[in-house]
Amino acid sequence: MSPMDALCPLCAAAARGGHLAANDHAIAFPDAFPVSPGHALIVSRRHVADLFELSAEEQAALWALLPDVKAALDVRHAPAAYNVGVNVGAAAGQTVGHVHVHVIPRYEGDATDPRGGIRWVLPERAAYWGPTR
Repeated sequence: MSPMDALCPLCAAAARGGHLAANDHAIAFPDAFPVSPGHALIVSRRHVADLFELSAEEQAALWALLPDVKAALDVRHAPAAYNVGVNVGAAAGQTVGHVHVHVIPRYEGDATDPRGGIRWVLPERAAYWGPTR
């Protein structure tokens, strides 16, 4: 494994503790800038920016933590649903150069119309069910 990056906020958060779940290749903790109560990140232990640069074992380890993170958030926050997503590269909105999976709890009424979920990253194409489609 490559060492943690001293300047990386996700490496720093991983080193601090307060984890929701962990395994040999990944660790989960609350997002520092949550978009909803309970928003969490599942982060690779190896400091790598691109999800596709992780080994198959490391990628599997990220996803293996998802049920444990969901269970912890269900107990602590009791959301109605979840959005789960990864931004890979600047053009996709990645702003921190360390692989991380967002686990975003959703609550009844937190959006006027939640249909489309993550499709809203491209708003002009999100509402495929609308009258102009």
